[in-house]
Amino acid sequence: MPTGKSEVKPTAAVVLDTRRQKVNGTFPIRLRITYQRERKYYSIRLDDLTSEEWYKLRKAERLKDKRLVAMRDEIAEYEKLAKDIIKEIPRFSFERFEERYFADHSIDAKSRADDVYMAFTDEIAKLRGQGRVSTASTYETALNSLKNYRSRLRFTDLTPKLLEEYENRLVHEGRSITTVGIYLRNLRTLVNQAKAKGVITAAEYPFGKGRYEIPAARNVKKALTLSEIERIYNSPTVPESPADRAKDLWFFSYLCNGINVKDICRLRWANVDQDRITFVRAKTARTRKSNQKPISIIVTKEVRAIIEKWADKDHSSNGYVFPFLPANVTPQRERELVQYLTRSINKYVKRIAVELGIDKPVTTYTARHSYSTVLKRSGAPIEFISESLGHSDLRTTENYLDSFEDDTKRQYIKSLLNFNYSTD
Repeated sequence: MPTGKSEVKPTAAVVLDTRRQKVNGTFPIRLRITYQRERKYYSIRLDDLTSEEWYKLRKAERLKDKRLVAMRDEIAEYEKLAKDIIKEIPRFSFERFEERYFADHSIDAKSRADDVYMAFTDEIAKLRGQGRVSTASTYETALNSLKNYRSRLRFTDLTPKLLEEYENRLVHEGRSITTVGIYLRNLRTLVNQAKAKGVITAAEYPFGKGRYEIPAARNVKKALTLSEIERIYNSPTVPESPADRAKDLWFFSYLCNGINVKDICRLRWANVDQDRITFVRAKTARTRKSNQKPISIIVTKEVRAIIEKWADKDHSSNGYVFPFLPANVTPQRERELVQYLTRSINKYVKRIAVELGIDKPVTTYTARHSYSTVLKRSGAPIEFISESLGHSDLRTTENYLDSFEDDTKRQYIKSLLNFNYSTD
């Protein structure tokens, strides 16, 4: 009779990895290999699922959800592949399994490069590593949206027709043109990277004139008139109150080249001179490293008064001008604090605008648009406005510039029949 113990055989199963739940309540699906009480998990290209979805996928005899039906078939393929490899290995080890698995498995180098969702995941990790939390968040949102559209997506799948259908679905779901544009511009960035790597050819490139063009929302009526700005400026607020701070910071943005809230929070005393503030926009600090043009702001008496009123009293050159960010703040925490301050400013300036009967959205964005538009209406050259805003080209500036007020339009139209409006 044999006296030795029977050899423990490795097992393979695709499982819901519940060790780490994601923010949206889902868990990743992984291939689990178990051998001699040791377990190893391997990533596979399937959508994350909730516990309820996973239960349906594994237990339900008749699935109505086509996405889950397709995933169940793919899970069976992953498990079959892993079990076949295990059978073919004479003496099992995780190293031998991985060597065969990654050689035979569809996630080889070429397939990985063609995987849109892998590209998104890599880009998100890179952005977070650079501290660009907000940008990473937009890529995550775009990725989740695409996954809801198709469970798997390759760069070679992307055609003008598919992109048009995806856009139509988003619009049907109630997404704004602005949101659609953000999702698709993020996707286009990754498609451009894939094209540069040779994953797709120029003929396969789906974007551009005559192919698929990303919709662009036109900025309409975001700027205030000078009269409306004057009314907000003269509106009374309780000194040192949240409304008082919100109004002052809104005007600080308006008077300082339309500086955004993140850059206000990041201003340091080293950026401030007696009559000038000089800084590089956070938005362009990483994207245009080779050609960073500092923005120069003239410090007026009104700007100086706001600084003196709300500034941190520690004037060390490395200290922040305003006390909104702690030292050594993490990118994630910085994003949270900037968003909180932005919401606070918007809340109170909107309230002021409503009380004044101004029937326009008034936000921190409005301050930036109003800065550029008032300069335009004052006759400032577009080149000056573009430089003041920190834009890399004039086309971007043109999109910021709002249309003229109706009164101005009427004056121009009157000139067409000027003989009927004689003052004689």
